[in-house]
Amino acid sequence: MEKQNLPNSTLTLVMGILSIVGCCCYGAPGLIFAIIAIILGTKATNIYKEAPENYDGYGNVKAGKIMGYIGLILSILFVVFIIWIITYFGWETLQNEDLMREKLMELQQQQ
Repeated sequence: MEKQNLPNSTLTLVMGILSIVGCCCYGAPGLIFAIIAIILGTKATNIYKEAPENYDGYGNVKAGKIMGYIGLILSILFVVFIIWIITYFGWETLQNEDLMREKLMELQQQQ
């Protein structure tokens, strides 16, 4: 019997890559892509474990899941950083260039 490709193996890999790239876009796209990569990778892993001799492409699934976990962690860290910036400086300060400059000068003088 000829080996067939594991369902969604390539899609898992693509979603894993997009999760790492998407974490740079304020974290939200990275979170979405990472969750999709992890879910699809887990389903494909379960299918592969039932009959590993019938399927090919498990390397893509493993790589996609690993990148999904990395993208998830990076996206969470970026979202936490953005929330910290907003709470530390305030929304009005971030929208006003002069206020932001003043806040940064105050920070430099404190150090």
